[in-house]
Amino acid sequence: LMRLLRGCRSRGVVVGTVTLCLAAGWALQTPGGVSLVVPQPNINATVAQNILLSVEYSCQGVATIEWKHVSSWGTTSIVEWRSGNYVNISTVYKDRVTTFENGSIQLRNVGMRDAGYYFVTVMEEHGTNAYGTIIVNVYEIIYEDLHFVAVLFAFLAAVSAILICFMWLCNKSLHLFQKKTTHKLTASATEEIELDTIEC
Repeated sequence: LMRLLRGCRSRGVVVGTVTLCLAAGWALQTPGGVSLVVPQPNINATVAQNILLSVEYSCQGVATIEWKHVSSWGTTSIVEWRSGNYVNISTVYKDRVTTFENGSIQLRNVGMRDAGYYFVTVMEEHGTNAYGTIIVNVYEIIYEDLHFVAVLFAFLAAVSAILICFMWLCNKSLHLFQKKTTHKLTASATEEIELDTIEC
């Protein structure tokens, strides 16, 4: 009886070990989910700048990547694509978005309305998802306005200087003309007086 029990026990250990090895092998063969890394979760940009919303995902299966923009103006779907297959870009972003294989997107020529939250979802074909968020702050370029004012001021100053020089030259010419005219009149009057004296 003891030999029988020992034999059953050793068979149970062998069966258990084989089952464990098969389960481990099956677990290694099935996809291990999806992981997503967002290296820069906060981006500051200025108007008309191009920005890169950078992420890095990894999965063993085929993944679908989707980007959405959420702001005070509402939620907008930007782009959705499957690795190696189709790319579906929203008409609002048609000429402004470039997609990359690692899940990142580049947004060109940003405006004030592009500020807000950007949500990326990586969906694996076996049902596991990973999520990431990037906050984008967009600022107006104030120094360009100041530059415009400075250029305008310099232009007006130059025009004023030219007008002042022109007026000074006109005044000088007028003064010289009046001086010559007065000199001629004086000379003519003197000649007339001399002629009258001679005639007398």
